[in-house]
Amino acid sequence: MNTRVRTLGSGSLGVVVGALLALAALPAGALAQDQEVTFTRDVMPILQDSCQSCHRDGAIAPMSLMTYQETRPWARSIREKVSTRTMPPWYIDPNVGVQGFKYDRSLSQEQIDTIVAWVDAGAPRGNPEDLPPPRQFADRDMWHIGEPDWVVPIPEPFLVPAEGANWWGDLFSPSGLTEDRWIKAVETKPSAEGFPVVHHAVTRLQEHEDAEEGDFLNEYAQGKNGDIFPPGTGRLVKANSIIRFNMHYASIGRDVTDRTSVGLQFYPEGEEPEKELFSRALAQNFDLDIPPGEDNVRHDSYHPFTTNVRLTGFQPHLHNRGKRQCIEAILPDGNTQTISCATWDFGWHIVYNYADDVQPLLPAGSFLHTITWHDNSAGNRWNPDAENWAGFGQRSSDDMSFTWTSYYELTDDEYAAAVAAREAMNADDN
Repeated sequence: MNTRVRTLGSGSLGVVVGALLALAALPAGALAQDQEVTFTRDVMPILQDSCQSCHRDGAIAPMSLMTYQETRPWARSIREKVSTRTMPPWYIDPNVGVQGFKYDRSLSQEQIDTIVAWVDAGAPRGNPEDLPPPRQFADRDMWHIGEPDWVVPIPEPFLVPAEGANWWGDLFSPSGLTEDRWIKAVETKPSAEGFPVVHHAVTRLQEHEDAEEGDFLNEYAQGKNGDIFPPGTGRLVKANSIIRFNMHYASIGRDVTDRTSVGLQFYPEGEEPEKELFSRALAQNFDLDIPPGEDNVRHDSYHPFTTNVRLTGFQPHLHNRGKRQCIEAILPDGNTQTISCATWDFGWHIVYNYADDVQPLLPAGSFLHTITWHDNSAGNRWNPDAENWAGFGQRSSDDMSFTWTSYYELTDDEYAAAVAAREAMNADDN
């Protein structure tokens, strides 16, 4: 669901004041009944929809919220997290740019108000008969994209020792494909035992191991799972290609063995999508200068589009000192179009996939302008060392600034038709 911010005019304010006065005139018993919020009837459905995927035994969250007994001790903390929109993790600025997204995990204001009212009332349990049926979860072998048609693991199980420095490296596996195949979904996933030690895993397609970069396939990171491509789009996996796994492992105090895999869902054999979908790290900034102790350190970077494009997704990429990232389009006529802004939290790597009817349409000659802010002060809870300068680097204690951008190209005729359809839709809405 999408968060909408509405400003009250003076007339609306009068209506609200009048409604409050009318409520005050009600008998105390009636008012209390109208305001009663319970865990079993009102709060549990919210937790099931938006929280329990992570807040359950064996998942990544530090506490379980599966029952009243588990949830009640955390009531005040939950109130603070949801009222500040820290949880569930969804950091798009609701006042800037595009506001329609697929897979939006944020809470509505009504849901937030419900949780706040429940906590303020003393977190009452309510009638056990009001509880919805327990949510059922698949185990950690579940693929978020659905069962893949083809799975390629890293060459051998990888042992991460109980103690040791972070490990970065490339592991190579043959795809095993003997013919070209178009894919419509992809997911990179640690093994069930290994997920706690996998900081991230980036998969790329290469013709051979010595290729410099390769074509981006997918990324796993906390908060980021599989990619299901928009209808009519896909990515080509060539026969006899090699999959490069760029792995980042971190020790957790006990020996852990991981075997990360990538899963592919194919288009039917012989079928090709209308468009090739690209997901690329755009507007890379290798010249970061983040002085010690400073907050709101700004950097700007740019990427030119030489063709018409339709943007389908946006994901900021920063490290520990990251604070916020915005993207805007600088159009060929010199005007700018704000697209999205998102607060950065190093614990979550979230892809913000635009809803089909609001995907930004950019003409050839546009520039993607990425604006990033870093916080190298002691007030940044992720900051490993506020007394030292930071610049670009691969370590989490270094930093980065770029935008993972998903898009596909449009011909001039396709672009003109898409713009006309968007204008007609907006005219109907008005």
